[in-house]
Amino acid sequence: MEVTGTELLRFIDSIHREKGISKELLFESIEQALLTASRKRFGPHGELNVKINRISGDIEAYEDGKRMDPNTFGRIPAQTAKQIMIQKIREAERDVIYTDYEAKIDTLVNGTVQRFEKGSVVVNLGRTEGIVPRQEQVYSEQYRPGDRIRAYVVRVQKKGQKVLITLSRTHPNLVKELFTVEVPEIGDRIVEIKGIVREPGHRTKIAVYSSDLKVDPIGACVGVRGSRIRNIVEELNGEKIDIVRWHDAQDLFIRNALSPAEISSVEIDKETQRARVIVPEDQLSLAIGKKGQNVRLTAKLTHWHIDIMTEEQAKKVRDIERAEIYKIPNLAQGVAERFLLAGLNNLKSIIYKGADYMNTMYGLSDTEAVALIDYCKQREYEMATEKTKSETTSSASAAPDSEREAAADVAHDGTSEPTARAEDDVAAAVSEGAPEADAVTERIAVLNDETAAPAGGEKSKGGKK
Repeated sequence: MEVTGTELLRFIDSIHREKGISKELLFESIEQALLTASRKRFGPHGELNVKINRISGDIEAYEDGKRMDPNTFGRIPAQTAKQIMIQKIREAERDVIYTDYEAKIDTLVNGTVQRFEKGSVVVNLGRTEGIVPRQEQVYSEQYRPGDRIRAYVVRVQKKGQKVLITLSRTHPNLVKELFTVEVPEIGDRIVEIKGIVREPGHRTKIAVYSSDLKVDPIGACVGVRGSRIRNIVEELNGEKIDIVRWHDAQDLFIRNALSPAEISSVEIDKETQRARVIVPEDQLSLAIGKKGQNVRLTAKLTHWHIDIMTEEQAKKVRDIERAEIYKIPNLAQGVAERFLLAGLNNLKSIIYKGADYMNTMYGLSDTEAVALIDYCKQREYEMATEKTKSETTSSASAAPDSEREAAADVAHDGTSEPTARAEDDVAAAVSEGAPEADAVTERIAVLNDETAAPAGGEKSKGGKK
């Protein structure tokens, strides 16, 4: 059947509108297919040239400048031309889809659940399909074919003749994009999202800040009578969302992030990036959260290691840390008090200041300053080892029977492995230029023969306070 120029133009225009492929690319694909077909029909000899008139749609074929009739190519070359043309169109369609969705990375897309393959959810996005792998699914969400789904585009890859679009329902930025859609102030950059952490299906914490003093960032995100936040919670199938006010003062930010718990005080140590949060007895379980969730998310949001304790526990810890300062051997009279007045309330703070600081600020000799730092590192390691042994023994003897005992299982940074992390922190402090324990002892002994004396000597030293 002979194809007229008008029919060819109509065919190209239809493909262009349906698949979004440029007309010029379609013309070139058909020309390449016809050129291949002509070589199969007439052989490799001669110079062949095939052109399609862009206005009339007429096909013009030439061999060595002599015009040929394309209708004489025959059935087999025509089939070859058809296959090549289909292949070129598919490749062009793949490139168009890839370019389109590559621009949508880190944004939201809407689709319909189509089917399930090996635990993954295949989503119909219209012109193509996306996939939500098992690890990107929220455990509590169940889907059926035909359900509407909104997901976050993680990555786009070319895989053979197809485009693989990976979607996510667990990514923290999914919540961020939902807030951007629901809260116009975020799109206008009046309200800024400073940070977001998430445990999919359970809880999300989001820190917001307003550049306009007249606009309350929390109120803007909640909306009138909770209309905005309600839409987001419904999209996340009931996941709880904590909106906290960001503050450049880290102690206030930590206090806000631990809401709704009431905080008595926050003590931060910038040297160790560690914060000690003191709460009333009745607020301890609320501050920690269910299975440590609240403090864990707070630690991730603020990027601080969080120690939560009651006022009584904090007083005991302070007393122990100050006692260790007074136990440092070979300190001149009054130096321990100067340490405490300068805010060096524990051995770790002395370690992070370093020997040069001690030499300059407190008049210690180079040998004395190095010996002081070595002693603090050794003593920190010993204390961490003792704590590890005691916690291991207590946990092996009986399970916790109250929330207060369970609170001891919450790690400094919001995880549930306190002993391992405490030992790692001390090891990290000791590893930076710290000698072996024996070498440390020998160096201290050179300066003070009383280092190896009984414990009673240390008590008398502390009694000078």
